[in-house]
Amino acid sequence: MGDDGAVEFTKGHGTGNDFVILPDPDGRLELTADLVAALCDRRRGLGADGVLRVVRAAKHPEGAGQAGEAEWFMDYWNADGSFAEMCGNGARVFVRYLTETGLAAPTGRILPVATRAGVVRARVGPETIAVEMRRPTLTGSSTAVLDGLRLTGTAVDVGNPHLVCALPAGVDLAALDLTRAPEYDATVFPSGVNVEFSTPAEPVGDADGHVLMRVYERGSAETLSCGTGACAVGAVALRDAGRDTGTVVVDVPGGRLTVTVAEDSCWLAGPAVLVATGTLTAHRP
Repeated sequence: MGDDGAVEFTKGHGTGNDFVILPDPDGRLELTADLVAALCDRRRGLGADGVLRVVRAAKHPEGAGQAGEAEWFMDYWNADGSFAEMCGNGARVFVRYLTETGLAAPTGRILPVATRAGVVRARVGPETIAVEMRRPTLTGSSTAVLDGLRLTGTAVDVGNPHLVCALPAGVDLAALDLTRAPEYDATVFPSGVNVEFSTPAEPVGDADGHVLMRVYERGSAETLSCGTGACAVGAVALRDAGRDTGTVVVDVPGGRLTVTVAEDSCWLAGPAVLVATGTLTAHRP
């Protein structure tokens, strides 16, 4: 932050899941829910699915306990100003920002990042960044209702909550109206939930599965991509194929992600791009 109150920012995205990145190494920026919502407003602000604040883990109360494992804490906020535990695409864009600005250099091409869901590791490539997160945990079944259509889904924990609804035959994924939030069981998801809708697609290369996905994210509405959602969808697709591990290609409206579920972790890979930098001349756009 400059002496005049100006704040630097960078805009980035991962398969169309876009973020405003605010560098705040020493945790001095007074970030509020109202400011986040204003920044993410697509008509009156910069426009984004969320805000990534770049803070040293030791300087953030939620990251200090992880400072021995990771220098940087990803302080992620949804577009409505609420917090989220984890954001897979956000983590990949966060790492792209750290490496391109020189704030961090991967050791052996691996870079640890602290998040509200724990420390994740990123593998950095010239175009693709892969981030290792916790293995998705399938916790049971629940339902979502969209435009009168009741869909049975699988509840999945990827550090944040998801409900994966595989569409029945005859229901067109592209035709779903996601301008309004799907209804869900609040007793199962008291903190809200990201709802994914998926359908199988033609085989791709040597991948163990290929699915198409759309998502309605809590706090952000429909987005072009959701990294943790792709991991949840990939885990369910593998389960349905009778597999515990494997690789699933997940196509979202914003592009293609690759999910690899291992015995004790899950890797999410895809492009991460920085597209613009600038300065906010006031705390509110």
